[in-house]
This record gives sequence, structure tokens and C-alpha cells, in this order.
Amino acid sequence: MNKNHLLRFDALAPVQSRKLTVFTFIAKASEIARIARIERAGRNDSGALQGFQRPQIASHIREIRDYLEKPNSILPNAIVVAFIGQASLEPATNSKSRVRKLIIDTSKGPPGWIVDGQQRFTALSELRGRDFELLVSGFLCETEEELQKQFILVNNTRPLPKALVYELLPQVGDLPLRMSSRSQAALVTEALNYRVGSSLKGLIKQQTNPKGVIRDTVLQRVIMNSLSDGALRLYAGENKLLLDQGVTIISEFYHAVRHVFAEDWVNKTPKTSRLIHGTGIIAMGYVMDFLNSVTGATTRDEFVRGLQLLKGKTAWSDGEWEFGPERRRWNGLQNVPTDIRQLSLHLVQVLKRRIGKTVRAA
Repeated sequence: MNKNHLLRFDALAPVQSRKLTVFTFIAKASEIARIARIERAGRNDSGALQGFQRPQIASHIREIRDYLEKPNSILPNAIVVAFIGQASLEPATNSKSRVRKLIIDTSKGPPGWIVDGQQRFTALSELRGRDFELLVSGFLCETEEELQKQFILVNNTRPLPKALVYELLPQVGDLPLRMSSRSQAALVTEALNYRVGSSLKGLIKQQTNPKGVIRDTVLQRVIMNSLSDGALRLYAGENKLLLDQGVTIISEFYHAVRHVFAEDWVNKTPKTSRLIHGTGIIAMGYVMDFLNSVTGATTRDEFVRGLQLLKGKTAWSDGEWEFGPERRRWNGLQNVPTDIRQLSLHLVQVLKRRIGKTVRAA
């Protein structure tokens, strides 16, 4: 056997299972490429299933790679690799020792399968000028069936709730663009929920405020939409201004909403009023941006004048919505893109018509 095909690693082998041998070792990304491969799920010519990995997500890989190119980046999550043959652990020097020598034979190509961490590994393989060292968790299987079983079990763990992740984002800097936008929205949401004088104080449901009635992720949608092309667009990337003027605009707007539609807001829940529901909150976000753009509204009194024009054209808690020839029960609207779009267009079109009439009358 050509010794160049043998790779040796110092490994720690905890005692976990009588059936499976488990170990952890350190390897460079280039070494992992020699010992493990990604086998994607597919069908052969006869229709039999082969492999088990999902397709690559290019944007996710690019995001990881961009992060890893930074000099202070770390990757504490281990790559999980399974072996069926061509890998073995030498016996321990004594019965109490957990330090073993792992020997991997690559003479027939990479003998291992990446069970978890394919996106991280692909991103690492695209790095230039930096051979990252990684933690690798491995185990030895006797059959491919056992390997597939472990793949299912390893990848079936419950992820962190997104709401908790979003709530933690404002505490972290130097994030990818996609998460930075969400981080700004989470920062504003936090201020609106806990700042004295905020019209939404205590009303936003978060991991740290489970008694709230308006979902934080819904309000974050409103904020991200506005940051992109609305009343908050001038504050995108400017956290100090956003926390000052941006938070004030949103708070003032929902003060006005509560005043104009008090019967649909006070003591209501998403089940009893579509104004508190995700559909209504997001649609009213577009109303806020429209009024700010057309009338320059930034204060509650200015927003009230615009919102009064919607009176008689809403069905937040009872009755029916009139979308042209179509009629929908007040609670028939759901928090889905089509319903949000339909409600948003309806409200904005009502404002356009009535503001136009006011201007013509003047």
C-alpha cells in the first residue's frame, strides 16, 4: 500500500455506543477534501435512490465564504463525516485513554461521506490563500443503511426559533447583508416594544415578551419594507438616526392608527381584528409609507388626517371587505402574500382617490 494514501490524525474517541465508534479530530479543509465527499440525493437509471444530501444553496455558500474570508472569522461547528470501511482507530494505549490514532486510506478516493456541514465544507473549499483548520466529528458504520439512518437523526434536530435568532441579532455586528437588514428591523422592534412613550410598548410578541399580541416578525416586515423604499429609507444603515427619528415615525403612525380605529385596536387580538393581524399590520405599513411620501406625514396628527380617509372602507373586525366586484369576510384575509397584496392595494387606492378629490376640491 502506498503510504502517501494513508492519512493519520490524533483523535478523541468518547465512549457513546456499543454499535458505533465515534471520534473527533482536527483537519484542514484540503485534508477533508481527500477523506470525504458529498453525495447528493438522486435516482439511478433504474429509479433507485442514491445519496442523501440536499442540493447546494449558492447564496448560503457565498454568504459563509464571504464571512470566512475575514481574518477574525471562526467556524466552531464540526463537519460530520461517516465512514464505511477504509478508516480505523488504532487501539488505545490503555483502557482509560480516549486518545486514539485515526488512520484513513484514500487509495480508492475519499472513503467518507459528509453527513452534516456540506454548505460549510463547500464554502471552505472555495477559499483562496487560507487553509482553515476544522473540527471533524466522525463515526464508523458497517452498512450504508446505518449511514443513512444516522444522517436522518443528525439532521433532524430542532433549530433555534427564528424569533429568538432575530431578537439576538441587534447584539451582533459585522453580519451578512441579508441578516444586517433583519438586524436593523429587530433593533427598531425592540425599541418600539420597550421604550417609554412608544405606542407599541408591550404589545409586540417576542421570546422575551410572550404576552404581546403583534408578532415581532410581522412588524419587522413592515420596517424592512420601509427601509427598502419607504418612510425609513433615509435611515437605512444609520442606526442612531433610525433609533431616533425612525422609531418616532413608526410610533407616531400607530398612535394615529389606534386613535382612528380604536374599536378595532383596543383590547383586540389577531383573532378578533385583522388590524392587529399580520395581514393588517403589514398592509398598514404600506399606508404609512404612502402617506409619508404623498403628504409628508411624520406626526400622529398628520397621519390621523390621512387615515380618516379610510373610514368606511375597512372591515377590520366585522362586515365585509369590498375589493371591486369581490367581497371577502372581515376574517377571511390571511397572512399570505396574495391577501397582503390585495389589502395593501385596496387601502392605498382608497387613499389615492380620496386625496385626489380633496386636492381637486381645494
